[in-house]
Amino acid sequence: MNSTLIFLPHIAWEGPLGQSILRLLLAAVLGGFIGLERELKRRPAGLRTNMFISFGAALFTILSMQLAGKLGSGEGTRIASQIIPGIGFIGAGSIIHARTGGVTGLTTAATIFVVASIGMACGGGFYMLAIFASVVIFIALRSLGWMERQLNLKELLMNYIVISEKPASELISETHLIMDRLSKELHDLRVSRDGGMQHLAFGVVATRREQNAVMDALRHSEVLKNFEVKAGPDID
Repeated sequence: MNSTLIFLPHIAWEGPLGQSILRLLLAAVLGGFIGLERELKRRPAGLRTNMFISFGAALFTILSMQLAGKLGSGEGTRIASQIIPGIGFIGAGSIIHARTGGVTGLTTAATIFVVASIGMACGGGFYMLAIFASVVIFIALRSLGWMERQLNLKELLMNYIVISEKPASELISETHLIMDRLSKELHDLRVSRDGGMQHLAFGVVATRREQNAVMDALRHSEVLKNFEVKAGPDID
């Protein structure tokens, strides 16, 4: 006897209710599968968020079809069609305009959009299509980021703090000179004084290779050679 039937003997798994439950379970599993990758990368929309989005999209799709059948309406996609603008609001909330002028969270927003479509596929009974899409998205999220780093395509935000006894005007002038030479833009430039020392803080958005060039230029400067580096959030 099927072990599932032992726990839920009253459900006819070949009937509409059983099929709906299986579709919802698959949607939750596939959404969680993609969400786990986001969770491991410490993204805002992680395991639970993606699981709930996929589950909800599947449930709305099932309800849309069943309500249309009960009411005798031919518009079986009326409720399901509202999932797309609804997911758009959630995706927009995950996009952050950073102080650097850049945008983070685009990959997370796109993932949310795709996870909703996977949930809809599960709700519509397109199991293999949903599984295939989940595997492709998971592989893309895991491998494309690595490829971008290896090919030096991905930009990173690095925060620099220069500590010097020199006047602030001299530090700022030298920093602008170096950035102009490297064709890079300064972000969030701040100057403070602590214990008789000037602290010049600024951010630079650039690829890893370009960040190395920035650090080399700072080390060779007599004014800015004493500095600290802190990695900022990923440009995602």
